[in-house]
Amino acid sequence: MAKVISTLFISADGVAEIDPDWHFPYFDENMGRAVGEDYDTSDVLLIGRETYDSFAGAWPEREAAGGEDAGFAKQLGDVRKVVVSRQPLEFTWRNSELVEGDLVDAVAALKADAGIKGILIPGSISVVQQLLAAGLVDELRLLVHPVAARKGRRLFDDGDTPYHLRVTATEVFPTGAIRVIYTPTDAPATVTYDEVTDLVPAGE
Repeated sequence: MAKVISTLFISADGVAEIDPDWHFPYFDENMGRAVGEDYDTSDVLLIGRETYDSFAGAWPEREAAGGEDAGFAKQLGDVRKVVVSRQPLEFTWRNSELVEGDLVDAVAALKADAGIKGILIPGSISVVQQLLAAGLVDELRLLVHPVAARKGRRLFDDGDTPYHLRVTATEVFPTGAIRVIYTPTDAPATVTYDEVTDLVPAGE
């Protein structure tokens, strides 16, 4: 079964809609390495319409320009890209296709495809939110920036049921950014305050 991995740049207050003003000052070689490791996990990119438009509007030109980022641009061009959109699209970027039918059903089918190693969702907040609700996200890989953005779309939307997560890896970068990898997990046993009173500080 292929893993579905979400990778997001995110602020300390949970904003995942990045602003270049608070994102790029923290992008160093450590963050670049982490991004590369995330992309190397998968052979399918699952992206929303807005993310696709952003990527397709930049990376093909960067590949053609042959600059320092041309190798990564080529990697993005070569990988299979499955785009989530309610409207038909005319694709100009190679290896791009529209998701077929219902998103949850389509992702379940991709996960079950023995020919697929992994499915990476870069950005694409609404796609991640839908798949979290459906229980189809296997890992959240967050690059947490040491800034409270105070505006923008947050990863975790309002809902009735909490998402419980288990930390599987952490790394602190010299910039203060933190890489955290979570996997969804079951809720812990119910505990009341009376059961933890012996852990409360004794005071002076």
